[in-house]
Amino acid sequence: MATPNHTSPSHSLFILLGIPGLEDQHTWISLPFLLSYLVAVLGNSLLVFIIMTERSLHEPMYFFLCMLGVADLILSTTTVPKALAIFWFHAGEISLDGCVTQIFFIHATFIAESGILLAMAFDRYVAICDPLRYTTVLSRAVIIRVGLAVVLRSFSVILPDVFLVKRLPFCHSNMLPHTYCEHMAVAKFACADIRVNVWYGLSVLLSTVVVDALLILVSYIFILNAVFQLPSRGALQKALGTCGSHLGVISMFYLPGIFTIIAQRFGHHVPPYIHILLANVCMLAPPMLNPIIYGVKTRQIRECVVSTLSSQWKLC
Repeated sequence: MATPNHTSPSHSLFILLGIPGLEDQHTWISLPFLLSYLVAVLGNSLLVFIIMTERSLHEPMYFFLCMLGVADLILSTTTVPKALAIFWFHAGEISLDGCVTQIFFIHATFIAESGILLAMAFDRYVAICDPLRYTTVLSRAVIIRVGLAVVLRSFSVILPDVFLVKRLPFCHSNMLPHTYCEHMAVAKFACADIRVNVWYGLSVLLSTVVVDALLILVSYIFILNAVFQLPSRGALQKALGTCGSHLGVISMFYLPGIFTIIAQRFGHHVPPYIHILLANVCMLAPPMLNPIIYGVKTRQIRECVVSTLSSQWKLC
């Protein structure tokens, strides 16, 4: 690795290029970005509003879903507006501080969502495998502590990223072929040794998202084992329905990331714009699809949404 070139000034301004190779298609590409953002903002805002205002939804599962909705709002708002500015106005300029801020919120929110999905898996485990102790195990105080633990974990493990990026001198190109700032994508443009960044980023991924995924897998092995032992067909269908919504959300969160990692590892001949599009799917798909999946699959939420919209329509 090259040693830092102290004779060259370090860049304090970067230019996000959007999706190189598809510049002529930026206007058309912006349409699914805009649509997904509108659906994510409207869907998650409505979901959070209904859960907070409808007393019948003041249960652990819905509180965790509310946390997920807030995280989805932060994740989509951190990335999509800047991407649309690049597509529409060629406004790709971003300061180093702005880039680091975007890195922090993207990664912290991503890890927070992983923690929330793990909490939701634990919620389903207790509800199905130990229903008599459900309200005792998942009391209001426990839910608050879990929420705080998720936030503190995500902030504490990602905060070092800020200092790891800020310490780097950027004396090579300041043109970033992406729609948003990502830790390693930015670090690769440094004229210094980035091995600490690489190993810390990998350790964070393994100790948070990968561990969460494994724990969720173990939880669902126990959950499905308990579900298929239920004597009542009605209880079986109800349990599979609630678990199906959660499994759908988990799939939307983890599968795009898995495909992105596979493409980066083995797709050396894949055009760069494919890697960038896959990375954006990770940012766009979960916030857009999560409220749709829960709105369609969960009867209580579906009924509350219909009731709220119909009452607002009558007022108009």
